[in-house]
Amino acid sequence: MSTLINDIARQLDAGTIIPYLGPDMLSLCSELKVPATPQALAESMTAKVSVPHKIRKRLTQAAQFIENFKHRKSVVHLMNEAFAGTPTPSALHLALAASGAGLWVDTWYDDTFAAALVQARPQGGWVQVQGLSQSEHFGQWTGVYADDGEFLPVLPQDGERILYKPIGSHGPAGNYLVSDSDYVEVLTEIDIQTPIPAAVQAWRSGRNFLFLGCRFDDQLTRSFARQIMKRSSERHWAVLPLEPTRMEARFLQEQGITRIDLPLAQFAQCLIDAMQPALAA
Repeated sequence: MSTLINDIARQLDAGTIIPYLGPDMLSLCSELKVPATPQALAESMTAKVSVPHKIRKRLTQAAQFIENFKHRKSVVHLMNEAFAGTPTPSALHLALAASGAGLWVDTWYDDTFAAALVQARPQGGWVQVQGLSQSEHFGQWTGVYADDGEFLPVLPQDGERILYKPIGSHGPAGNYLVSDSDYVEVLTEIDIQTPIPAAVQAWRSGRNFLFLGCRFDDQLTRSFARQIMKRSSERHWAVLPLEPTRMEARFLQEQGITRIDLPLAQFAQCLIDAMQPALAA
């Protein structure tokens, strides 16, 4: 296992690995200020707005109900409240932010990794690209923001590193894909790659993905990962300490993803130790 982790560390330094982060990355943060699972987020929202009991723990359905019977602005307001706090980035967040990666994919709504980039790269040189809801930005699939949060009309072409948030993020503008209709719009087009920025498609070509804090036990997470990985390399890794479900195991096999059977915190420490020479350089 140490040989594999050392190899991953070398590839991160060389920029040939794309970190792909899921909600469980928050388990590494010492101070948790935001919901860390879809169920926790659904419960946060439905504690403030009444929805039918059977969907109170189903995030996309609860958000759709609120959007239909309240207003889209109510959904955005609840999401902004849920993610108003920014957890302190963990050592792994900071190590990945300082690595040689040119693209990071972050599939949760919190601002933790953006904060890690600000801390690890005080000179800037990165942009954030977020998925946009078609109910608010019809015909526009992504929004681009500079490292200081300024909206950019186009994605710069001069080599900035990219933080890609395919389902949106709290900061800097409260963009979220969260309701059923949000996902229907994106999934209708994602097979032909329309919602995925050309710069992200270019970065992934021939590169490997390292999945951290992710599960693939529902159709949404598998669909996004499959399409974001398209036309990348044939070798990837996922830290999955829990036994995969049948559908997860099938997905891992289909996509060429090797399971790393370690707790995320243990893997994080081993990877950070392996990355120390490069981080100190």
